[in-house]
Amino acid sequence: MKIKLKVWRQKNQQDKGGFKAYDVDDVSDDMSFLEMFDVLNEQLVKKNEDPIHFDHDCREGICGACSMYINGRPHGPEQTTTCQLHMRSFKDGDTITVEPWRAKAFPVIKDLVVDRGAFDRIIQSGGYVSVNTGGVPDANDIPIPKKIADHAFDSATCIGCGACVAACKNSSAMLFVSAKVSQLAMLPQGQVERKTRAENMVSQMDDEGFGSCSNTGACEAECPKGISLENIARLNREYLNAKVTSDNI
Repeated sequence: MKIKLKVWRQKNQQDKGGFKAYDVDDVSDDMSFLEMFDVLNEQLVKKNEDPIHFDHDCREGICGACSMYINGRPHGPEQTTTCQLHMRSFKDGDTITVEPWRAKAFPVIKDLVVDRGAFDRIIQSGGYVSVNTGGVPDANDIPIPKKIADHAFDSATCIGCGACVAACKNSSAMLFVSAKVSQLAMLPQGQVERKTRAENMVSQMDDEGFGSCSNTGACEAECPKGISLENIARLNREYLNAKVTSDNI
């Protein structure tokens, strides 16, 4: 099939940027969206044109690097990562608009590549646990109810792709931060930094320039891993408890 693309091209953070149209022929239904971009880039290179820059790594839906805003939705029309989106989700002759994540905290580096270092700094501010190194304990040494373990695991599946930020009209990172806080707050190993974790990660999130939660639920609807809004409620409780019992009051 034939596809028409409108792709955001931007040389750097200082460049104004804009859309450029491309035609891609002989697109197979079995191609992934990134493979279709590979074909287009090969054509551009043969013409001595600058290929379209985009992020990718594992291409297995694990790392979340493949951040593209496709036809107004993060990662495209399916609730999955862009690398797992296949061209059978589109029709012959479709025009597909592709943009980078749009958020103040995610400045554009080039074309579709954005700097998501803000997420790294949020994790560095509190997304860890204090444990003594040594031999690996037996799995049953620390009894954790299965329901709690399952909830912690579900939160831990967040891949930090930033789709929640891209989906939110306020560019909020609450779903990402709440997943990382919840993951550790529910486990015994995460109790040492429980209060400071909530305070520090929320503070860092605000410092990075992310907006407040819009309460529309767009983040959960677009998250490729289905991270639940229940995590945001848990983060609010963790943060409030940390503030009320803080030694700094």
